[in-house]
Amino acid sequence: MHWKNRLLIVCLLLGMAACTSKKKQLLDTEEVVVSEFIDFFPEIKLPFHLSDTMLVKKSPDSLRIGNKIFSQFVPDSVLQPVYGKKTKPQLYPIGKIEVKDAETYILVKAVLGTKRAAYALVFEQDSFKSALPLVVSTTTPTRTEQKVANIDSRHTITTVRQRTAPDGQVLYQKDVFIYNPEGIFMLILTESNDQANKKGKLINPIDTLPTTHKHTGDYLGETRNLVSFRDSHRKGYLSFFIHFEKDKGTCVGELKGDAQITGANSARYTENNGPCVIDFTFSGNTVTMKELEGCGSYRDIKCFFEGRYTRKKKATPPASRKKK
Repeated sequence: MHWKNRLLIVCLLLGMAACTSKKKQLLDTEEVVVSEFIDFFPEIKLPFHLSDTMLVKKSPDSLRIGNKIFSQFVPDSVLQPVYGKKTKPQLYPIGKIEVKDAETYILVKAVLGTKRAAYALVFEQDSFKSALPLVVSTTTPTRTEQKVANIDSRHTITTVRQRTAPDGQVLYQKDVFIYNPEGIFMLILTESNDQANKKGKLINPIDTLPTTHKHTGDYLGETRNLVSFRDSHRKGYLSFFIHFEKDKGTCVGELKGDAQITGANSARYTENNGPCVIDFTFSGNTVTMKELEGCGSYRDIKCFFEGRYTRKKKATPPASRKKK
């Protein structure tokens, strides 16, 4: 046999081996490395649309991802807000979006009874960085209420919750997120004509993160005014979430990010590729926030990121009852 033909056969055999090496299942009985976990997800073409009705469709059991394998690469805190600590939802791949020389987005579906959710997980250099719930549904979708998520060609993620009021009016809540160089999802725009959403329960998106640093905790102002700090995955930083409403709710600001610790009682947030700079000064159980540079993209034009907030006392666990 001619040497060129032999070389061709060898190349074909190597190609076949590479194809067959890709995992067809991710069972808890198998040993899986993070690259195999990521490769298990099929490629997604952008723009991409996902709805709560799509999550209702049954996924093949052959594609199910083992919970132990999932936990190897993704923190339990991602699923716990919806599914709790003691239950394990069934997990299935939706797809992945790879950004050249940058991050990879993994989209995963979680199912437990009537609870269904889709998450965007971000990996950089085979390391988990952040997660964002795309669609969360705890009941069967109806015609009067819809939840959707869209990812455009620039990897901007838009989530929309839409419902039809009894009078026929269509009410919506739209949030727009980007994944920034600091390794977190940032809310850059929110729109709503639904007063129930505007005055509903305030959700703290970093609430499940650890609180070991001395300045971590929830600092409160007036009603629906919160400055929250948690441990960051970045050394020398604190993760924070700010939400404030001033002038009877007509002036609203919201921002999530990482602030660099600049002293024993101080930290500073500096926006990457943007003008926004905020200083935080801690004193006892208070934090003072001051906007140094324009953060107008994250607030209304008549109010600023400023003010003094008092740390909320942590709940004291009840004393254990003595055995009789």
